[in-house]
Order: sequence, then C-alpha cells, then structure tokens
Amino acid sequence: MSEERKPTAPDRSPERDERTGRSAAAARIHNQSRWVDLQVQQAMERGEFDDLPGRGKPIDLGSGHDPDWWVKKLIEREQITGVLPPALAIRKDDLELDGRLDKVPTEREVRREVEEFNERVRKAIYTPPTGPTAPPVITKRRDVEAEVEAWRERRTARVEAQRAALAEKQPEPRRRWWQGKP
Repeated sequence: MSEERKPTAPDRSPERDERTGRSAAAARIHNQSRWVDLQVQQAMERGEFDDLPGRGKPIDLGSGHDPDWWVKKLIEREQITGVLPPALAIRKDDLELDGRLDKVPTEREVRREVEEFNERVRKAIYTPPTGPTAPPVITKRRDVEAEVEAWRERRTARVEAQRAALAEKQPEPRRRWWQGKP
C-alpha cells in the first residue's frame, strides 16, 4: 500500500516583525503618515509643485458658508437631473423646449412633444407643493398650433441658411481654355 500524502495548506499566519513582535501590516499602517510626509517633502525638493495652476492665489470657497457645497458640485460635475422641485423642473423644460423641438423631424412629433409638455405643466399645477418653501408653478401651457407654426418657421430659416452657406462655398464654374476669357 502506498502512503497517501495530504497537501499542506499555505501558511496564512500574519507576518511578524522580529524586533517588535507586531504584525508587519500594523507596522506599515503605523508608519504610513511618516512615509507620505517624506514623499511630499521629496517632491517639494525636486520642484514638482512649483508650476501648479493657482499657485499664490487664494482658494475660492465661494461667498459665505454653504453646507451643501459638495452636493451642488456633484450635481454640476455629474450632470444629475431630476432633483429639482416640480415648478423649477417645468421652468427648465420650458426654456429647453424650443431646442428640443428643433431636433424633431416631423410635425406629428412636434405636436406630441408639446402635448406632453402641457400635460407635465397641468400635472405640476394641480399637484400640491411638497414643502413649505416649494416655489409656485408659474409656467404656462403652450398653444400646440402656435408651436407647430413657430417650428415650421425655424426649420425654413435653417434650411435657407444652409442653402446660402452651400451657395457661398460653391466655386464658380471654370472656363475651359477654348471658351476664351469672359
């Protein structure tokens, strides 16, 4: 009979520093702040911080103390939407509606967009405010027919501008040598 060998498990005991008897990880953590300070000091001596933008200028912290500064920066940086009160969200949508309509290719889709906007305005008007400082809804519904007409006019103006730009770019036809000078 052959003797079976059992595989031995790897040593998972924490490393120990022979001088102190503490674990090596604890020693690294204990000395980490000194190591970071040393790295910064050496970088300063090499001049790696000499040409940083804003050097010698005060840090702009804005006017006054705003406890929600970090939330506002996050919203701006990540372009988070949908966190406005309904009245302000409707105002923002109202400002952006013409731009959205200009990207729509057909009249039927323009009507649908305006009708959806009007429905959101109606819903915001009849929904009670969510808090004591919630702003009132002052945005008006849009006339669908007037918006379609304005969309047609803007589209016609864009097409004419594109045609004019193309006409400017078109070179005059070259005359052939046998046609003579004009």
